[in-house]
Amino acid sequence: MSNALAQKLKDKLPKSEPKAPKGPEAKQVRLKLVYVDFMSALKMSFLLGLAQFIVVVVGTLLLYLVFVQTGIFETANSVAGEVLGSNSFDINSIASIGKTVGAAAAVGVVNLIVITVMGAICAVLYNAAAKITGGLSVGFTNQQ
Repeated sequence: MSNALAQKLKDKLPKSEPKAPKGPEAKQVRLKLVYVDFMSALKMSFLLGLAQFIVVVVGTLLLYLVFVQTGIFETANSVAGEVLGSNSFDINSIASIGKTVGAAAAVGVVNLIVITVMGAICAVLYNAAAKITGGLSVGFTNQQ
């Protein structure tokens, strides 16, 4: 009985035909990168530097808040007081939230400038090297 039922179910399934290829096969193309636009490299490196700036400032702020919530600063104050022999040491006066985020912003701005300038320098150096060597060979394929 189950064989007959299985045969009836198989008969109701649509017949699968061998699939024909859907269009042309993937075509491979080899190209040479002989020029990097200076302004494109400058814009891209600026955006990467800006992303780095945001990550540094937000990361520093979050770490500072975690340190405050977990009581690390109070522990550091007590350890420093024991080592120095006086309880007048206060890490919060040195590392307040404003000073900490301000220092992180200053470091982020310096990194932003350095990353932007380095991106521009890399574009100029690549263009000079591509004139000498003919560029970088890159292979592409067209897949659908």
